[in-house]
Amino acid sequence: MSLVRSVGTIGGLTLLSRIFGFARDILLARVLGAGLAADAFQLAFVLPNTFRRLFAEGAFSVAFVPMYTRTLAADPSEGGGEDAANRFASDVLSVFVWVLLGFSAIAMIAMPAIVWLLAGEYQEVPGKFELAVALSRTTFPYLGLVSLVAMLSGVLNAHSKFAPGAFVPVLLNVVLITGIVTGYFLGKASGSDQIIAWCVAIAVSASGVAQLVYMAWATRKAGVKLQVRAPRFTRDVRKLGMLILPATFGAGVYQISQFVDTFFATSLEQGSLTLLKYADRLNQMPLGIVGIALGTAILPMLARHIQSHDNAGAQRLQANAVEIACLLTLPAAVALAICAPAFVTAFFVGGKMTQAHGDTMAAIVVALVCGLPSYVLVKVFQPAFFSREDTRTPVWIAAGTLIVNIAVNIAVVPRFGIVGLAAATAFTSTLNVATLYIILQLRGWFHFTARLGSRIARQIVASAVMGAALWALMPLMASRYDGNVFEKVWSLAALCVSGMIVFFVTAYLVGALDKDLLAQLRRRRPAAKTEPVTPTD
Repeated sequence: MSLVRSVGTIGGLTLLSRIFGFARDILLARVLGAGLAADAFQLAFVLPNTFRRLFAEGAFSVAFVPMYTRTLAADPSEGGGEDAANRFASDVLSVFVWVLLGFSAIAMIAMPAIVWLLAGEYQEVPGKFELAVALSRTTFPYLGLVSLVAMLSGVLNAHSKFAPGAFVPVLLNVVLITGIVTGYFLGKASGSDQIIAWCVAIAVSASGVAQLVYMAWATRKAGVKLQVRAPRFTRDVRKLGMLILPATFGAGVYQISQFVDTFFATSLEQGSLTLLKYADRLNQMPLGIVGIALGTAILPMLARHIQSHDNAGAQRLQANAVEIACLLTLPAAVALAICAPAFVTAFFVGGKMTQAHGDTMAAIVVALVCGLPSYVLVKVFQPAFFSREDTRTPVWIAAGTLIVNIAVNIAVVPRFGIVGLAAATAFTSTLNVATLYIILQLRGWFHFTARLGSRIARQIVASAVMGAALWALMPLMASRYDGNVFEKVWSLAALCVSGMIVFFVTAYLVGALDKDLLAQLRRRRPAAKTEPVTPTD
């Protein structure tokens, strides 16, 4: 399966998940607003999800997938093949289960201290700290469940079966929407926001059960048979552990920054954390669809190129990934920055979410999307290190950018508040990507070619023309963004369709579109062991 088709498969299912996630946040914003219960739930949701992205989908996946892929691709006479790969995965699973149980138990016992470290300011609001602790204990089992889901997803990805892992987030959002609706009707009579928060927190852990059951079925259906047995610390398991330790930091700089951002956000006025998370939902739409798709697809493909010493193939693969990332994120960032007030007003303002909250959220979106291309390019550049089992270099890069992030936050948050915090995140993410590329260039692992640079420059021109058109269109429909459902739909649709037409027409005229890549998007072909890549250099 080609990179483009893999990205299309993962991206399409991730888009479905993001749509459900968007609907979830719209409902939650309207029934909870940005008050005490909303902030408490957002913190409770941040904790297991950030640990999930940091350990399970971050450090664990980038270390486990290349090892599993190499074992799967190796000759059975050399200790490889499907049986050997499944034995390795079973050994890892048998250890991983106990590690997750132990970590989750300790975290739940220590939850008051964890919440105090991240949100000590909650103690100044009566009942807020206690509610945050209780909700966090309720949601935290989700970490262990979804971590096992991430491992099974990695196994299927190595077999070029990307769809199940990309679909499981849909289950999360469906269960959470059910929890929101249930909480709304239960809390309607008493008028208590806390009942809604409790229902949604319970739904978080329930969704983890649903996801694990589905992935276990998908794995079995794919013919991959894994067993949980007495834990054995084999040589490969120990090697995986040594790779995970530095990768925990290197692969998770964005997630670690989330903890830093949470700490600063909870020190600001009530509702700041909630508004930041809702604004990040708009930012996460293109980030999740493109970034997750590229990062998931490129890692096993890149590992196979490097395993076969095909350096030219690895270069072409990454160049394709960079071009796809920029083609999709540059116009998305420009469109979101200009149209943020329209999107926020239409989707989030209403019910308990006031227009003042919406204005603040729109400003946060503008600051966040300035780093949107960087958030995605991290997913392209980091696999170049991880597929070579170099998890140390990203550690040092992440350490430096995290220190810069904290310093910038200390400087700007007191003056610019939550918007300054979002801008600091965008700045340090861009610094992280620039540093990763410089190291790749110096080591000869990847380099920008004149053709790739020219293509991106033309994409920037097309994005700028689209931005000018949207800037002119925005005021013409200003009264429609907070109108009835029909007015919201047609006004936003007009913005989106107009922007897309202007961008793609301009991109075609200036030569920003690679016809070979577009042909791959249209062409269907059977999966092959060696993924074809389109030259861009």
